[in-house]
Amino acid sequence: MSTPPSLASGPEGPHALRPLLDTVLDALSEGARARGGPLPAGGPDAVAARMREAVGDVLPDNGDPGALHNLVRALAAGATDPSDPLCAAHLHCPPLALATAADLAASALNPSLDSWDQAPGASELEALVMGVLAAEVFGAGGAEKGCVALLTTGGTESNQLALLLAREAQGAGVRLVHGANAHHSLPRAAWLLGLPEPVAVPAPAGVLDPAALDEALNRLPGPHLVAATAGTTDAGLIDPLPEIAALCAAHGARLHIDAAYGGGLLFSDRYRDRLTGLDAADSVTLDLHKLGWQPVAAGLLAVSNPDDLAVLHHRADYLNADDDTEAGLPDLLGRSLRTSRRPDVLKIAVTLKTLGRSGLGRLVEQVCDHAHEFAALVHDHPGFDLYDPPTISTVLFRPAHATDAAVAAVRRRLLTDGRAVLGRARIDGRLWFKATLLNPHTRPDDLAALLKLVEGNTPG
Repeated sequence: MSTPPSLASGPEGPHALRPLLDTVLDALSEGARARGGPLPAGGPDAVAARMREAVGDVLPDNGDPGALHNLVRALAAGATDPSDPLCAAHLHCPPLALATAADLAASALNPSLDSWDQAPGASELEALVMGVLAAEVFGAGGAEKGCVALLTTGGTESNQLALLLAREAQGAGVRLVHGANAHHSLPRAAWLLGLPEPVAVPAPAGVLDPAALDEALNRLPGPHLVAATAGTTDAGLIDPLPEIAALCAAHGARLHIDAAYGGGLLFSDRYRDRLTGLDAADSVTLDLHKLGWQPVAAGLLAVSNPDDLAVLHHRADYLNADDDTEAGLPDLLGRSLRTSRRPDVLKIAVTLKTLGRSGLGRLVEQVCDHAHEFAALVHDHPGFDLYDPPTISTVLFRPAHATDAAVAAVRRRLLTDGRAVLGRARIDGRLWFKATLLNPHTRPDDLAALLKLVEGNTPG
């Protein structure tokens, strides 16, 4: 009789994992060498063909003992590496090694936060960490009011949950009013929840126009949910939060702020004042897998009024029976719309505890400084146009005399060759390269190399 596969937890779990971790780490190194750059060369067809060849029969009659090594190597060879300084397209951070190690422990222990008896310690850790992060958002006054935060899979889930809470607090007729610069998940959530057609307010300078918002709130029948943005996806801009909060207060509108990107500025003494007005929101989206250097997923929704969460309460006798709850077993179902949930809080807790506010703040300031350095390189180069000085860590730039078609073609050429990963953003009627700098280890030489690479691939 063959020996059954080892388990990751239990007394023998660490012993079983150690040689497997060596296999994984070796395969990651081999795959990175095979890739040779920030992403695999050849484009979609070539990458797909190499992956199909490496995988072979997905479900063979007899197992392949080399599958772990071979598939991890293939995945690494076919991966985009967010830690490569020439990988700067998206809000996709390189995760910290310590957060990744903590995530391994979470996977090995495999608690599920749908009932206390599946996750006794993890449920308390989640409550502790979420309370601290809610206080970061809403300040000391928020802590006194009992402000809370929920762990989510990211900005999309957080924004959907914010709209759900608004619908339950204000009624099914609540209308979403958002800037034209808002994340696509907001109007999509309104559609998903059956809310009235959202209204997009102009954002002529890349940020929501308060005068246009005032006009919309005067014109549209209420109730209203205003969604502002602190860190737009395209340019990393921050809406004028104090003015928006004042308008919401004057009109009796509920305020949600999507700070999935910009929320990390809270950890920086130098930059946190850019989020002035954040504490006036009814709900705030944060993503620590952006300016928090966590493996996906690490999203949060912070809520100023804990009573808003009462609508999430749900009873399932096998998970939170009345007599169990009355006997003191914590009820976890009201913390999420999901049932089975992994303990993503562990990696966040390890990061907060290890680095502290000052350590996280330094990482935030480093990437913001890199963005300013890169913007200065672009500004001083006669062959490039800079959109604007960066607000967070996103820089928009383009060759001065290139057409939009040329900008798009250069970006795709660099992707196909596996040499650089740059994003794209259409603002002011023109197409721009987008460099989102989230690697605190990036050096000045890396930034110069990125600009030179674009210059060398742009037609003269």
